Amino acid sequence: MEPLKVLIADDNFTDRMILSAITRREGHAVLEAENGEEAVQCYISARPDLVLMDALMPVMDGMDAAREIRRIAGEELVPIIFLTSLQDAKSLAECLDAGGDDFLSKPYSRVILQAKIKAFSRMRAMHDALQSNHRQLLLEQSVAKKVYDNVTQSGQMQIHNLRHSLSSKAMFNGDTVLAQYRPDGGLHVFVGDFTGHGLPAAIGAMPLAETFYGMTSKGFELEEIVREMNAKLMRVLPVNFFCCGAAVHMDLWEKTARLWVGGVPDCYLYRANGELEALESRNLPLGITENQYFTVKLHDLTMHNEDRLFLWSDGIIEAENVSGTMFGEQRLRQVFCDVTEPHRLFDRLLSSVSEFLDDQGHSDDTTLVEVVMADPEQPDAHELESHQQTQPLALDWTVSFEFPKNTLKSHNPMPLIMHVLGETEGLSAYSSQLYTVISELYSNALEHGILRLDSALKRSGQGFGDYYAQRQSRLEALTDGCIWLSIKQQSSGQGGIVTIRMEDTGPGFDHEAVETDTFATRALSGRGMKLVRQLATRVDYLGSGNIVEVDFQWPIRRRA
Repeated sequence: MEPLKVLIADDNFTDRMILSAITRREGHAVLEAENGEEAVQCYISARPDLVLMDALMPVMDGMDAAREIRRIAGEELVPIIFLTSLQDAKSLAECLDAGGDDFLSKPYSRVILQAKIKAFSRMRAMHDALQSNHRQLLLEQSVAKKVYDNVTQSGQMQIHNLRHSLSSKAMFNGDTVLAQYRPDGGLHVFVGDFTGHGLPAAIGAMPLAETFYGMTSKGFELEEIVREMNAKLMRVLPVNFFCCGAAVHMDLWEKTARLWVGGVPDCYLYRANGELEALESRNLPLGITENQYFTVKLHDLTMHNEDRLFLWSDGIIEAENVSGTMFGEQRLRQVFCDVTEPHRLFDRLLSSVSEFLDDQGHSDDTTLVEVVMADPEQPDAHELESHQQTQPLALDWTVSFEFPKNTLKSHNPMPLIMHVLGETEGLSAYSSQLYTVISELYSNALEHGILRLDSALKRSGQGFGDYYAQRQSRLEALTDGCIWLSIKQQSSGQGGIVTIRMEDTGPGFDHEAVETDTFATRALSGRGMKLVRQLATRVDYLGSGNIVEVDFQWPIRRRA
C-alpha cells in the first residue's frame, strides 16, 4: 500500500496527537488542523488523500467543513471519516448527509483505525484505476467518433437543398444521415435508425455508409443500393440488430423522386401549394431478412421546385415529456397545418418538439431531414477552368459493350461503363457530364426502344408510378432484345472528342419528322435529352431512329 497524505482535524490536542502517532506509525504523512476552517484551508493547499474530521469543533464545525471540502473537491474522491462520540442515529445521519463516508468512535482503537485507513486506501486505488481507464476510454471514444463522423458525414455538408438535425442520446448516435450526389447530378439521401443507442447502435452505420457512398458515386440505382445495404448488414450485424430507414433518389432535372421507406414513421411530402401527403412504410427494415426474401417497394413521386420531403426517425413522434406523453403524429401534423411559410417548417418542427419536452432532453436519438426540390447547382467556373488548364494529352481509343436480354433484365451497366471511363486519363474530371449523357441514351434505348414505354405516362404522379410498374413487368417478360454501345475518343487540340453510339433492336421512330416538329421533339425527348443536347456538340439519330450518335468534347467550352 502506498503512503497516504492524511488530514486530521480535531480541536482536542490529545486526541489529535494519538491519531497522528497511529497514522505516522503506519507510514503515512500527517497534516493537522484545530478547527473546521483550518481543515478547509489545509485541504485547499495540500489536497490530502484522506480526512479524519471531528464532528464538533469551534470556528467551523466538522459538518460544515466537510460540505465545503466536498464542494471544492468536485468529482475528486476524498474519503472523510468523522471522529465522534455521538451515538444517536440522527446525529450520525447528519454526518453522512454532510459528506462523511464513515465513522470512528471515541475512544479510538488503533486496530480499527488501521483497518479503515487500509480500506479507504484500497478504495482510492480502485478509484484512480477507474479514472485512468475512464480517461483512456474517452480518448478512444474521441478517436472513434472522429473516424465515425468522417465516414458517415462525408457528403451532406455541401448539398444546397438539404437540411438535417441529429440529436444523440449518447456520444455515438444510433441514427445516421447519409447524402451524396450521383454522377448525373441526382441526389441520394438515406436516414437510418439502428436498434438501441450509443456505440453498439452506431457501429452498423459505418459499413452502411461505405456501401451508400461507394455505390452512389458509381451511379447505382436506389433499389440496388438498398438491397446491397441490406445484404451488408445481414453479414455484419448480430442477431436482433437491424436498421429502420428511409432512402430517396431525387432527380433535380426531371423533378421526380423515388422513395424507399422501411420501418420508420410515415415520411411527409409537403408541396409548395400547402398540400400534405403521408408516405407510409412498405418494406421491412434493413438487416432482418436475406436478400432472396428482401423486396424493394418504392413511392414514385412527381414534384415541383420548393416541394419538401421530410424524413425522420421515431425519436420525433415518440419524444416523451415529463408526464410520459408522446409528441405523437397529431401534434406533428398540426405543425404543418399552422406554418404559413414553408421555408420555416424545418425550424418550427424542431422548436415544437423542444417546447413539448420543456428542455428536459430527448429519451431517444432524434433525427429530422428536409430535402427540397430545386434546380441543380451550376458547376463552379473556377473549378472548370482549373481542370482545363491541367488537361493531359488525349489518346485515341475505342471500347464497345453488348447488352443482351439477360443483362437488360437484371443488370445496371452504368457503374461498369463509368468505371472504365473513370480510369481513362483526362475524362475523370467530366464523369458527371458523361454519366448524364450515357445514362440518358441507355434509358431511352431500353425503355422506349426495347420496352416501348410511353414517356407521356410520367406527366402525373399516378402515371409516374404506372410507368415504373410497366417498366418492371415488361423487363420480367422480356424474351429478346439487345443494346450495343460503342465509345470512341479522338484527340483534338488540347483535349479530345468522345463519340458515343447507342443502338437498340427496337423499331425506332420517324426521327426526321419529329426533329422538324419542335413540340413533338420536346414531348418525345423530355428534359433528359434536352440536357444531353446542352452537353453535347452533336446529337444525330440514324437508321430507323434506333441509333443515336453523340459527340462530347473536352475540355468543355463555355458558351457565350
